Amino acid sequence: MYEDSAATGRSTDTEWDWGRTGDWQPPSELDTGVPHTARMYDYYLGGKDNFEADRKAAQAAIAAYPALPLLARTNRQFLGRAVEYVAGRGVRQFVDIGTGIPAVGSTSEVAQRVAPDARVVYVDNDPIVATHARALLAGHPAGHTSVIEADLRDPATILGHPGLAGAVDLSQPVALMLVAVLHFIRDEEGAQQIVRTLRDALAPGSALILSHGSPDFASRESAAEGTRIYRSASAPLVLRPRSGVEPFFGDFDFVGPGLVQLPLWRPVAGHVPTSELPEGWQDVSAYAGVAFKR
Repeated sequence: MYEDSAATGRSTDTEWDWGRTGDWQPPSELDTGVPHTARMYDYYLGGKDNFEADRKAAQAAIAAYPALPLLARTNRQFLGRAVEYVAGRGVRQFVDIGTGIPAVGSTSEVAQRVAPDARVVYVDNDPIVATHARALLAGHPAGHTSVIEADLRDPATILGHPGLAGAVDLSQPVALMLVAVLHFIRDEEGAQQIVRTLRDALAPGSALILSHGSPDFASRESAAEGTRIYRSASAPLVLRPRSGVEPFFGDFDFVGPGLVQLPLWRPVAGHVPTSELPEGWQDVSAYAGVAFKR
């Protein structure tokens, strides 16, 4: 229901447009008949990297929860602000798990704008995401950026992946990014343990950048219908209240303003002037926060 640059969402510039054009064919292992969360998110942002099943499911989700496109945009804006903040604190390594289809304002774009030597590893389990991410990397040969195919449900494989070991030094601070992805992991799949395993592998000074869908700011009917729609997608939707999101941070120390409603995380220079927030922001039903390991 949830996984965004500028408030305008996806760019239509050729550099970023890997839509349904020319002789492009989806990877053979890709099931285009099943709605995929990353491609639905791409639709929310106005992107072209989605198929009929994704569009139908996304349209149904928007009908149930009209603030969904705004949530997607504000989530991408949070990602940009958080990466900029963490890079400004001196972190030079970023591991973005559940990357989604690349868009303007991606982790590597923001991090390497702040610090050209920043290293970024994208991790996703969708082959179309990997295809597009590699196309992005081909257009940025000077960047310290790589992509690996792996599933968040298997953190040991991520941590032991040669592509991660070759790009990131876990003995040095790393920004672990779990942006709009954990609400696709059920409690019975060990969501808390998954994040604990990843946190424990990080060095002191590392950061956790996290956003998560929640029922707290949506009607009961919208939350229930959104959850129902995602049952037919590649992953179920697990909306968690604040009390279910905060434990993902463990004993990491929050930076101000703490764990807050998504649009309220440092929207303008760390302040919260409601006049600067987008119309309808009160309906964005998600939390966001950034915390550091002691």
